[in-house]
Amino acid sequence: MKRILITGGGGFIAHHLINQVLMRTDWEIVTLDRLDYSGNLNRLHDLLQERTPTERKRVRTIFHDLKAEINPMLEADIGPVDIIAHLAAGSHVDRSIDRPMEFVMDNVVGTANLLDYGRRQDNLERFLYFSTDEVFGPAPEGVKYDEYDRYNCTNPYSASKAGAEELAVAYQNTYKMPIYITHTMNVFGQRQHPEKFIPMTIRNVRDGGTVTIHSDETKTIPGSRHYIHAEDVADATLFLLENERTLDMTNNTGIKCPKFNICGSTELNNLELAQLIAESQGKELNYEFMDFHSSRPGHDLRYALSGDRMANMGWTPQPVRERIDEVVQWTLNNRRWLDI
Repeated sequence: MKRILITGGGGFIAHHLINQVLMRTDWEIVTLDRLDYSGNLNRLHDLLQERTPTERKRVRTIFHDLKAEINPMLEADIGPVDIIAHLAAGSHVDRSIDRPMEFVMDNVVGTANLLDYGRRQDNLERFLYFSTDEVFGPAPEGVKYDEYDRYNCTNPYSASKAGAEELAVAYQNTYKMPIYITHTMNVFGQRQHPEKFIPMTIRNVRDGGTVTIHSDETKTIPGSRHYIHAEDVADATLFLLENERTLDMTNNTGIKCPKFNICGSTELNNLELAQLIAESQGKELNYEFMDFHSSRPGHDLRYALSGDRMANMGWTPQPVRERIDEVVQWTLNNRRWLDI
């Protein structure tokens, strides 16, 4: 039986990955989490209540802050692992702009400590580092970045993720570690923190409030993204692990570390998305445009990734419009996750 270490297990994306691992494998799961702003054990509690007693026994949570090394005592407590999925990260752009060094410590130093732990594992099959679309910076209209395009970070959050990504590349080159890097973008789903755009919009529409739409300086062109459900991210992750012999590793850059974009197939601007959320509730949308891009440097109008590599290998996400309706209805029926 394999054992997988998932960092940030109480976090939003990680707890969806835990759900998929429980449903589709017999693996034992160890999670590391420091349980601060992003980590919430109630996510795991609620998730595990939906699983069988046998499945619940396969999950173990250990408290640890990755800014500190994984010392021999903690390493013994974790036990041997076959796979490491590194999802723990500081991920809020506004906070990174206010407190950049926190993100350097969490995302760069934390990743270095985990990589160093990983290279000491005798039977490590795969180390997955979860990066972000934001390392590529804003995408001009008509451009979608592929896995090996240049970086153009516009805020401390994305720079810290890029720095950690380059450490992962370096550990593969130096220590021959079996590392994959994924880029995800604008993930949504059940139990997301209400500060994020989709749950915030669900709440504002429900309460008859006004939804703020990120736009350009003319306040006529809304920002856009390729939104993807967290369960689709988890599904893509297991696809990469289950189909390693047939994955497309080719690139023309000379980079040995394989990289994969995990992104939604449909681009939606934020106004279209808000309208879908309002329609799902059967309500009118009240909105106003806000030029975050000019007034608050570090907020980019458009991000876009190419999902062609994953699609050509046989993986595509579920339709985003169906996923949006699913999340709206679930969130309205589980209000404690909306009104935290």
